[in-house]
Amino acid sequence: MTKYLKEAERLRKIVEAFPKVTITVLGDLVADEFVYGEISRVSREAPVLILKHRERTVVPGGGANAVNNLAELGVNVLPVGAIGDDEPGRMLMKFFRHKRIPTSGVLKDKTYATVTKTRILAGTTHNTRQQVVRVDREPENPPNRHLMRELFLSAREYLRASDALLVSDYGYGSASPAIVNALRQPGRRRVVLVPLILDSRYRLLEYAGATAATPNEPEVEAALGVRIGQDWEKVTQAGQQIMERMQLQSLLITRGRDGMVAFDQRHPPVDIPIYGSDEVADVTGAGDTVIATFSAALATGASTEEAAQLANYAGGIVVMKRGTATVSREELLRAIEQAPPATRAH
Repeated sequence: MTKYLKEAERLRKIVEAFPKVTITVLGDLVADEFVYGEISRVSREAPVLILKHRERTVVPGGGANAVNNLAELGVNVLPVGAIGDDEPGRMLMKFFRHKRIPTSGVLKDKTYATVTKTRILAGTTHNTRQQVVRVDREPENPPNRHLMRELFLSAREYLRASDALLVSDYGYGSASPAIVNALRQPGRRRVVLVPLILDSRYRLLEYAGATAATPNEPEVEAALGVRIGQDWEKVTQAGQQIMERMQLQSLLITRGRDGMVAFDQRHPPVDIPIYGSDEVADVTGAGDTVIATFSAALATGASTEEAAQLANYAGGIVVMKRGTATVSREELLRAIEQAPPATRAH
């Protein structure tokens, strides 16, 4: 059996094991709203297009998108997060229930507003619709102390039945270093310390002691105050610095059309070229797909490189779909069949 066939067979077995694992997701649950309009004419009031409304969809975004991706991969997923007593929150709950995702850890609070990102897309009848503006509706204040306590208790309860904890921190407060640190503190009711995989947009370095993290290159640059560009030496130096400062076992830096770089405590960095075409359709939510796949693989016992290869396949698939999308187990298995896992030498 050739090296590729052995690697492909190993990746297939990892994907086939996804339904055997359970992952708790502590995250900022976002409603991604897409409003589609057909270009009608130019307004007389201002030099802007008038769109004739055609369609509206609301799908899980942010941490909720990571939950949705895990469910599509066949993983048993347990979401923990806050929503408001509003229409976007109710639509997220309806979506989860339709997918048979447990919702007891999704806490509704009248003092909180569900984070909602509305994208307006315009086009003509037979052409691709393009995003023209995005409107974000965010809560005025983070979750209150009582809600934070309830989030902690829900996460702690779920973790007793989980193989990993995925933290999706978009900066809205449901996922925070305070909650994560409390979950990891020793005590009489201490939970098993399962692998903790992190995606944090603004405070990456505040989660020291996590098992793994999946930042993109701009997030690494912002955290370290450096500029990486196309310099491989700078990429590896930045990665090693993040590994050391956060005491990580694994790190996956995503680099857009330049692929990904996987870091592991025991092995040299691995440069993985992008899977598929670099002429992407839409990158919305791609990072959620990457961390979901990476976390699912690590939860099965996969190595850092194996988990990164699967995350790379998933990322390459999802950016060819429009809107906030997911990748299924079947799509992952087809990708493994169609193309060998690749690396670049340095």
